[in-house]
Amino acid sequence: MRPWDTDLTGIELPETRFSRVVDQALTVIGRAASWLWVVLLAVIVVNVTLRYVFREGRIELEELQWHLNALAFLIAMAYAYRVDAHIRIDLVSVRLRPRLQVWIELYSTLLLLLPFIAVVLWFSFPFVAHSWSASEISSSPGGLPFRWLLKAVIPVAFALLLLAVASRLTRMWAYLTGGPR
Repeated sequence: MRPWDTDLTGIELPETRFSRVVDQALTVIGRAASWLWVVLLAVIVVNVTLRYVFREGRIELEELQWHLNALAFLIAMAYAYRVDAHIRIDLVSVRLRPRLQVWIELYSTLLLLLPFIAVVLWFSFPFVAHSWSASEISSSPGGLPFRWLLKAVIPVAFALLLLAVASRLTRMWAYLTGGPR
């Protein structure tokens, strides 16, 4: 059993063929994206050094920090959900039987999380398309170009989150129906 096969409540969810493929892909993407935090740290160190040692402020480095933070956070959402490291409030459900806990998670995912993802995806495509068609750039002098590229990560990140949710749903359903172990 791998660490992510058991969630915080200790319930072991069985894998499905679909979840094995998706979970592996999300793990590769999540681990690769985790290097963005290292790059962000390097940019911060360079920026602080330039500012306080050489008295040279760089707008593009300031913006790059925000862009890297946004990229890393957005991509980390799917990986966090995949490894069950997301924030959850188990005040009541932790005292319930495991099967009932999975039912609660299943329904809350279907009724709350999936509609939220759908709304973000629905509105993010026109948001990105408008930014792209306007060739949006930073309003700051010396700022970064291609603002639409950063905005394009929003639907990509939520599509990855949707895949993570679909994987988890198949695992919950397999648990509830006595599917593959």
